[in-house]
Amino acid sequence: MNRRQAREMALQVLFQMTLSSTDRETAIDAVNENGLPVDPYVSRLLDEIGLHEKEIDQLIKEHLVNWSFDRIGNIDKTILRLAVCEMMYFEDVPTTVSINEAIELCRKYSDEVTRKFVNGVLSSISKEI
Repeated sequence: MNRRQAREMALQVLFQMTLSSTDRETAIDAVNENGLPVDPYVSRLLDEIGLHEKEIDQLIKEHLVNWSFDRIGNIDKTILRLAVCEMMYFEDVPTTVSINEAIELCRKYSDEVTRKFVNGVLSSISKEI
């Protein structure tokens, strides 16, 4: 599994956890259809977001312009959390890669308006970090 696939799996697990209030293992089982061992990068993302979700969300909130955090859709919020987590806590991942990967996830799971929104928020955050 490459990192793009790992990010996508982490997105699906986090979205499942948020949407249905399930625990991590149940969400992983629901997403991991082939039953293969979970990639360490997926676990690392899930661990860091679990540890730092409040800080990540606060940073996102600080960079929203004319928008409320509660108005952001769950999938878009999850994409933002993944990218901000990498930007803040993964020194081995360049910020531009985190932003580009978030845009690719938006391309697959959201729409053009959201891509622009996510890009704007993440670009603003990257200037602060």
